[in-house]
Amino acid sequence: MAGADGDDSLYPIAVLIDELRNEDVQLRLNSIKKLSTIALALGVERTRTELLPFLTDTIYDEDEVLLALAEQLGNFTMLVGGPEYVHCLLPPLESLATVEETVVRDKAVESLRKISQEHSPVDLEDLETLVMPTLRQAAEDKSWRVRYMVADKFSELQKAVGPEITKNDLVPAFQNLLKDCEAEVRAAAANKVKEFCENLPEDNREQIIMTHILPCVKELVSDTNQHVKSALASVIMGLSTILGKDNTIEHLLPLFLAQLKDECPEVRLNIISNLDCVNEVIGIRQLSQSLLPAIVELAEDAKWRVRLAIIEYMPLLAGQLGVEFFDEKLNALCMAWLIDHVYAIREAATCNLMKLVEKFGAEWAQNTIVPKVLGMANDPNYLHRMTTLFCINALSEACGQEITTKQMLPVVLKMSNDQVANVRFNVAKSLQKIGPVLDSNALQTEVKPVLEKLASDADMDVKYFAQEAISVLALA
Repeated sequence: MAGADGDDSLYPIAVLIDELRNEDVQLRLNSIKKLSTIALALGVERTRTELLPFLTDTIYDEDEVLLALAEQLGNFTMLVGGPEYVHCLLPPLESLATVEETVVRDKAVESLRKISQEHSPVDLEDLETLVMPTLRQAAEDKSWRVRYMVADKFSELQKAVGPEITKNDLVPAFQNLLKDCEAEVRAAAANKVKEFCENLPEDNREQIIMTHILPCVKELVSDTNQHVKSALASVIMGLSTILGKDNTIEHLLPLFLAQLKDECPEVRLNIISNLDCVNEVIGIRQLSQSLLPAIVELAEDAKWRVRLAIIEYMPLLAGQLGVEFFDEKLNALCMAWLIDHVYAIREAATCNLMKLVEKFGAEWAQNTIVPKVLGMANDPNYLHRMTTLFCINALSEACGQEITTKQMLPVVLKMSNDQVANVRFNVAKSLQKIGPVLDSNALQTEVKPVLEKLASDADMDVKYFAQEAISVLALA
């Protein structure tokens, strides 16, 4: 055995073949790992006529040996003489694709996929008879992991086999994977829907999608598993560019609507995140007539958690729809949330305003948001008056010094005389918050006297927060 440390290419072939028959598993494993050496030493013709038949006949071994063999054969294209002889690798790989152990079948399918991509065009007619039976078998394998592997690599398979086989074989296989009993397999297939449809032959792409793929997609929209629905939601909007305006309006919009109302947040987010590609196909007006009523409905939902979820998507939605459209359709909604009866909604709505100002700019805020926010300072409900302060806290930095000093500060100072102590101590907190945005003149002449007055307030909390603000702003 000393020769094993020497030059592998001189290692006697007979000895290696003996090792493949040896009772010691480790020896057999080592010789499998040296298969490329054997093949190189034998040359392409003897590899095809002697080594591969020998391997095909002896596939009844320990799983780890079979796994190593399945992996090695995936790299054998050049060792059998290049792409035109790839078909010689099919018999051993097909046998490996039927063994009991899942990981071995998995690896065999991966190697089959690898060599099918290296197939020469001349052999494409053989592909149907040589590779497809194994692929069909893998797509229906009893182990979900093998089916998952096929689903996950479906786009590569599609490119490797070409349009004709895709139409006849892969479309039915894809339908089955989309209807698989295992959620992981359905999710992997759902993830490939857009890519698979894009790569279909153009001459009958639409017909294949409408007849074979869309019915499966419709079922997945109401799948019981949220990962499946989420995987679909991340790609389904992309179908609109493939199917065009009329099909999108008639067939896809109802599906988008259903997903927009899904109880799973990730599904809703994936739909809202991809609205722009639908907008490109059907236009903003059509989009507003179909999807926006659903968004408004969710925004006014009786369950506050549903309202909260929509608020969180609002900046994203605003970016997708643009400022004019937003002002026309959604601005009023954002302002209405500021006086919601649930504190968590008012808080989220305040944060939402800040993000919108960051997106659309200070000038937009000055014209659109700030006047409405400041108008709430005179609201009879003290909770709404406090919301004005919270909004000013959130908006001051985004709006900048001029708007804060000229428009917001006078309102805050006026509210220091509010009858409700909670409002007064929030005035102190607001002055502390917006202080860094103001110049020193405003701090000394306007803020300091009001904070000093609040520091001697009858209410303990008002006193405390006023003193804290004086200290933090260094106005003592």
